[in-house]
Amino acid sequence: MNVLIRDDFDLIKIINSGQCFRAVEINPGKFRFISGRHVLYISHVKGMHYHVSSSKYVWNHVWKPYFDLSFNYAALRNRIPAEDAFLTKAADYSKGIRILNQDPWEMLITFIISQRKSIPAIRTSVEKLAQKAGQKMETPYESLYTFPTPEELCTLSLNDLKECSLGYRAPYIYETAHMIKKQAHLLKDMKKLPDEEILEKLMEFPGVGIKVAGCSALFGYHRTALAPVDVWIQRVIDTCYEGNNPFPAYGKEAGIIQQYLFFFAQTTKLRL
Repeated sequence: MNVLIRDDFDLIKIINSGQCFRAVEINPGKFRFISGRHVLYISHVKGMHYHVSSSKYVWNHVWKPYFDLSFNYAALRNRIPAEDAFLTKAADYSKGIRILNQDPWEMLITFIISQRKSIPAIRTSVEKLAQKAGQKMETPYESLYTFPTPEELCTLSLNDLKECSLGYRAPYIYETAHMIKKQAHLLKDMKKLPDEEILEKLMEFPGVGIKVAGCSALFGYHRTALAPVDVWIQRVIDTCYEGNNPFPAYGKEAGIIQQYLFFFAQTTKLRL
């Protein structure tokens, strides 16, 4: 099925933006995304047209929300003040990135894994975890595994987790999985909380500091008012904004602005 996407949409930038670790380019120009038990193969056709492997119903009810296609990212970029030359440059460079609507549980675990790891290393650990505890799925192109549920993850021992290249993060993931297994509705109930309370609740899990909590909330609960600060964003703040945090000025879209700046800084190594 072909679909029309009339807004900023760049698949390469999305999969390399540091927010999703299971999306890949399986062949030149052909991309695969996984959300729960849903698998999407998508490729650019021409202009704003894309070919997708899903039905119209699944596209409308799963993948359009996943890619946040109800929000106009181009319009947001056009609202960036011209006097902020650095952000204007970063947003133009990063245009096509979108804040994906992902599973809060998967985001919590993957961002615990992400600490002090490169994006390729995070992907490797996440895939090992899925293969060890997830459910196998077959598509016309490949065999895949779902991201394990808390119950499935709890079937793994601490040594099993260490075999997934998790290092010091293994005990954090082990304890977090068992905490959530005992409180099945915990992550779902957090959807009702305001941003600051979500951050506080997330930081109650082992190994979760403010940066991991912020990423989990932004990418797992779509709290786009949150702008997590990692080493790259701190460098942007210190180098380009004289130590003044620029994100509060963008209100509910601060997290999108953060992604533009993060992608630009991380991929260019902040070449000014």
